[in-house]
Amino acid sequence: MAASQESFMFTVGKLDAGMAILLGERAHLIEFPSILLPPGATTGSIVNIAVHQNHAEEKRRDAEFWTLQDEILEEFGVRTPSAPELQLRHVTQTSITLEWPLIELATAKLRSLDFYRNGQRLAPIPSPLTNTSSKISALEPNTEYTFQLILRTTAGTYPSNLIRVRTHTMNDTSGISVCFGNVQDSVMLENAKMALRDMKAKWSDKIQIDTTHFVCTTPAATPSGSSPSRSSPIAPGVEYQRALQLSIPIVQPHWIFACHTERKLVSIAAYNLGATPPTPAPARPQSMSQPAAPRSPTSPGGAGSRQSMPPLARNTSPPVAQAQAASFVNPSATPPLASTPEHANESANDPDAEEVKLERAVPTSVMEKRMSRPGTMNREFKFPTPVSSPTVGETPDMPSIHRVVTPSNIEVPPPPPMEKELGVSPPRSARSDEGEEELGDTVDIPL
Repeated sequence: MAASQESFMFTVGKLDAGMAILLGERAHLIEFPSILLPPGATTGSIVNIAVHQNHAEEKRRDAEFWTLQDEILEEFGVRTPSAPELQLRHVTQTSITLEWPLIELATAKLRSLDFYRNGQRLAPIPSPLTNTSSKISALEPNTEYTFQLILRTTAGTYPSNLIRVRTHTMNDTSGISVCFGNVQDSVMLENAKMALRDMKAKWSDKIQIDTTHFVCTTPAATPSGSSPSRSSPIAPGVEYQRALQLSIPIVQPHWIFACHTERKLVSIAAYNLGATPPTPAPARPQSMSQPAAPRSPTSPGGAGSRQSMPPLARNTSPPVAQAQAASFVNPSATPPLASTPEHANESANDPDAEEVKLERAVPTSVMEKRMSRPGTMNREFKFPTPVSSPTVGETPDMPSIHRVVTPSNIEVPPPPPMEKELGVSPPRSARSDEGEEELGDTVDIPL
């Protein structure tokens, strides 16, 4: 191989599979691509190979390399994901609505976006790349809470700012957010808006994430200026259907008036759509015995009378039945039979009434002794039959009412002992010498 400043001389030793073996003077052996050999070169051919350094090409390639490195740094090394900025949107007694701008991930990939309440993971945010708000419910009234968002990406973890908020009390009505549907009475609608404005509440025509109640008087949505046909049914409005899907309470405008009157959040149980709203309590009704219409003092049962029925007639039953009832009832609670002239005349003609008179003539002290003695009874006593029972006489205003005196209707005291003639028991001293009276056989009296 003859060397020169421009080239080196080699002998082609072997050609195999696209590679050539070149041999130098000092037994140098190199592999050389056969495609770079001159055309027609075979085994044993002598070739000259010149080698030169290309400085210009080196500079160009070096510039291309660093340009590429700068682009990679600008794309992946300068911009990083941004931490979410949490903001408070709405507060009620039992819920809080929070919002934030769209998350910035730069070139990183999202792993998770979670809500934290009081330092504990609450729930992941659904559709975190497009969702920018969330409503947290089932909170306690008048309670302080802290909320935070945690963004996790392939480039690291980025926590948001901490929000500290207290839920409203029941007397704070500023958290009410109403969406109005179809309210048929325009005056009622304007009054409801005035009441909301006075309570520092808000309303809208579209359902939003912070909407607390949907107010309407009918689920149908009738366009303005058109009347629906009677033959075709009216379909519910779009906002009404959305309220049902989102489980938003649907109430009548009377609920707003009740909250404004009570100055607090009122239960919606009595104001649901279709229910009859409660009305103010009416005046106290008159007694059942008082007539509703005024009566003249001269008319029967006038203003001075509280009776709604005519008075019952006095007892005009035969004195015999009264005497039998008097012997059964406590004598001290029974009025005398001959208290009226009619009773006196009847007792004079009735032989049985004479026996009752003798029984009434017994002194009170003797009667009390007889009642205090246990185990004695009047053997000649008989229960009154329904025929001889006292009845209530007929009056011109009402038909006769027959009342049967039965043992279950009156109180039964122990019957007093009586002698055979006058029905008076002997003094206690006389009885002590003669011994106790024999009662004889016991007789069961059906009651």
